Amino acid sequence: QVQLVESGGGLVQAGGSLRLSCTASGSIFSIETMGWYRQAPGKQRELVAGLTSGGRTNYADSVQGRSTISRDNAKNTVYLQMNSLKPEDTAVYYCNMVVRTRAISPTFSFWGQGTQVTVSS
Repeated sequence: QVQLVESGGGLVQAGGSLRLSCTASGSIFSIETMGWYRQAPGKQRELVAGLTSGGRTNYADSVQGRSTISRDNAKNTVYLQMNSLKPEDTAVYYCNMVVRTRAISPTFSFWGQGTQVTVSS
């Protein structure tokens, strides 16, 4: 199996920055896509940023221009740099990776445990 461990969340003032990290371990042949999602209280989980193995990125309109997703393939790690944070960015942030565990196998989706980001006004 594959485990995802996130770090980097916390409490920050509006206008501040945070960098989230998520590292995968376990039976990994390749990582097809990496992404960050968030879920605020009473709301559905939403995509924040995604990154394909080919390097294509996509961002939610709400974070476009303020956030950057990147990856370190050697470390099986994905990062989310968030700047100019706003109170509405407050949520639990989840890492997601779509992984191939063997050369010839279907892909599987794995989630991290979530990390709280709180932005105070």
